[in-house]
Order: sequence, then C-alpha cells, then structure tokens
Amino acid sequence: MAKEIERKFLVASEDWREAVVEVLPMQQFYLATAPDRSVRVRIREDTAILTMKFGVQDRVRDEFEYPIPMADAEEMRAYAIGRVIKKVRHKVRHRNHIYEVDVFGGDYSGLVIAELETPDDVPDADLPAWLGREVTGEVAYYNASMALRERPGDML
Repeated sequence: MAKEIERKFLVASEDWREAVVEVLPMQQFYLATAPDRSVRVRIREDTAILTMKFGVQDRVRDEFEYPIPMADAEEMRAYAIGRVIKKVRHKVRHRNHIYEVDVFGGDYSGLVIAELETPDDVPDADLPAWLGREVTGEVAYYNASMALRERPGDML
C-alpha cells in the first residue's frame, strides 16, 4: 500500500509547457465512489490500471493500484458510473519533483489542473510560479466528482 500526499492546483500560465518530460493521453472511469473511497479504471495506450483510494483527509489517502488486462478494462467500462473522463497528462519537472498537469477534454475541455504527489509535503515556497489557486480538498475538482456531476460554471 502506498500513502499518497496529493496537492491539486489550477494552472495560472502556460509556462509549465517548457518543462514537459512526457505526454500521456488517457481515459478513466469510476466503478464506485463514496466520500471516503473510490474505485477507478485508467486506460493509457495499451495498459490499464485498477486503482482504489481510501481516506477522507484532504492531502493524504491510502492508494492501491493493480495492472489489469486491457480486455477486462474495456469490459468494465460498461459498468462505469457517470461519464468517462478524458485528459492528456503532461509530466512536468520542477526542481526535484514531477508535477502531473492534466489538460481535460470532453465535457471539461479547457480545464487544466496540476497535481503533485509526493511522499513528503512540499513547502509553498518551493512550488512553481505557474501554479494558480490550490484546490486540494475541493470536492468539485476530484476526478470522481467530475465523472458524476455537471461542470460548475466557475471551474475555469
């Protein structure tokens, strides 16, 4: 089991694009969600991952991830609740950390969210200048919430 310290931010500028080290188109859908847990399937190219997250703290949750056969992932899509989230993840290096900048498509086209997952808490002074408002703990910005709810008008 991995402990996940995750912070989420809106993105304030395009400056992050200069430091992209990898680009990964993906889709993900949820099989179950509750305030303290979620079960999702994420598909990237020819790989699929089943992820379970547990916990209610804003920054720290328990996470379990398992590779699953692509055929199983495709079959599980029929059991998805809500919409399939489509996004392109850009891995961006800043100092000693990799930020995941997600550029959303579909119903959330135009939304860009940066995530920082680390085993330790990064001080605000060490965050890149291109990050905007922190939205860690704001349920509307959880991917599971986006799969189940309509897009709030102030989300951009």
